Amino acid sequence: MATIKIKGISACPGVVSGKVFIFAQPEIKINEKQIATSQIEQEYKLFDEGRTKAQEQLEKIKEITLKNIGAEEAEIFDGHIEILLDEGMEEEVKTLIKDELYSADKATQTVAEQYIEMFSTMEDTYMRERAADMKDIFRRLVSNILGIHIPQLSEIEEASVVIAFDLTPSDTAQMDRTKVLGFVTAEGGATSHVAIMSRTLVIPAIVGAREILDHVQNGQEIILDGSEGDIIINPSADDKKFYDTKLTEYKKELERLATLKNLPAVTKDGVHIELCANVGTDIDAKPALDQGAKGVGLYRSEFLYMDRSNWPSEEEQTNAYANVVRAFDEDLVIIRTLDIGGDKVLDYFAFPHELNPFLGWRALRVCLDKVDIFKTQLRSILRASAFGKVGIMYPMVISLEEVQKSNDILEECKKELLAEGIAFDPNIQCGVMIETPAAAMIANELADIVDFFSYGTNDLTQYTLAVDRGNPHIVSLYDSLHPSVLRLMAQATAAATTKGVWVGVCGELGGNPLATLFLMGIGVTELSMSAISIPKIKEIVRATTIPEAKEIAQKVLSLGTGTEIKKFLTESLEKVLNR
Repeated sequence: MATIKIKGISACPGVVSGKVFIFAQPEIKINEKQIATSQIEQEYKLFDEGRTKAQEQLEKIKEITLKNIGAEEAEIFDGHIEILLDEGMEEEVKTLIKDELYSADKATQTVAEQYIEMFSTMEDTYMRERAADMKDIFRRLVSNILGIHIPQLSEIEEASVVIAFDLTPSDTAQMDRTKVLGFVTAEGGATSHVAIMSRTLVIPAIVGAREILDHVQNGQEIILDGSEGDIIINPSADDKKFYDTKLTEYKKELERLATLKNLPAVTKDGVHIELCANVGTDIDAKPALDQGAKGVGLYRSEFLYMDRSNWPSEEEQTNAYANVVRAFDEDLVIIRTLDIGGDKVLDYFAFPHELNPFLGWRALRVCLDKVDIFKTQLRSILRASAFGKVGIMYPMVISLEEVQKSNDILEECKKELLAEGIAFDPNIQCGVMIETPAAAMIANELADIVDFFSYGTNDLTQYTLAVDRGNPHIVSLYDSLHPSVLRLMAQATAAATTKGVWVGVCGELGGNPLATLFLMGIGVTELSMSAISIPKIKEIVRATTIPEAKEIAQKVLSLGTGTEIKKFLTESLEKVLNR
């Protein structure tokens, strides 16, 4: 077969080769025609066999979830299996087959719709949330009755390169890292959540490869160069030789940088820069520590709310947060409060239809409207602070009032825990993500009521430039090194440091080597990033001085285009590292 080469957007570096696994949700077409009386027993058998196969799949998913995520999350599938084996449901399906002469799939789908409708309209919140479970369970059952396989990333049996139109954050959170060598998506940009998760999981990845699904088939051989965004389908012998050499060189570079792991991130003139990791689950702590992370600058707590069918309890959240806090000993772990909405939705929570969800009901706005949910999380974070050094960070801030109201709710939680005799750190740090131009412009006022700022540069860039960061059609317009973004950051940092508020970066710019010297030069003292980026950033920190970084930052702020800035920063970085 002919070799095909496709270009995408680099999401996570690394070179891998393997077999293609296409991850796609097939269309399900229900048999609407009535069956003959002579077919009833056959349809019964189709139902029974489909249910047995669905049960086997759920048992396997439960086993993998237990291994990769945890016991409490795995228990969710016990409930799914219980519903699947419910005798009442079976009787209803077989009655429709017998009395209405429905096919097994139509009878099952009819019962499914009744169950989903019934649960969706219940007054009890917990029971309403079971409707999402019903959809998942019955889709699996109907698919198996029809002989349609619905792929699950957790079900991959042999090491593969995953190809998909797109992957949700919950899809990537379920990846078995021993089986997923790398992945390619047709959609997405370098700062889409799937790209961010690939770096957190340290899985080579390419996004925005729009033609990929037109050219691949399951089982084909493929090479993925996550460093350059290159995809080679049916590689030639020369291709294999070239990328084998490149992989060897890449591994040597990783080995060289690994020697920095236990060295401090200190500039030549003795200034310490905190290099921390962005994590999504407690499982991410180990790879971050392996790369030399000295704390967590961003714990994406929303991943604790995904891959499940109901809200996580206070105990579940406390345990998850405490696991990470204990893993990092006395290093600061900053937990971002629930950041859902936009492209991060929950199966068990109904979001309103919005024309612009990224500008809509999301993040702190949801928490301040759903105070019970917010308080459960804040209590959990406070309880985890009894095990180490913890910070709380509010996302999507645009006003002083939002932060003041959040802090008031936090104080209520402190009083409750105190009255209950539950330990926590009364002096826990509170900060805000600066990810909207509004927050950057009121930095002087925000600095009066918080302990720290952390730039969410992905959204700050998106909102400053009015560019959807997940839209491949305008990806060339998305530029975190745009002068407007950098000037906003410089102004806000100056306002914060004047008032003794420390400043970090937890967006993707924090792990971008081109940005390191500039960020240090404007006064940023903490950089948080995907674990894989830490060694390279440490090398840069150790190679420069703060006066040199300040001089570079001042020059950057005088430049008028992103192109000029990138050229100057590239030259500056080469000079620093090669002298």
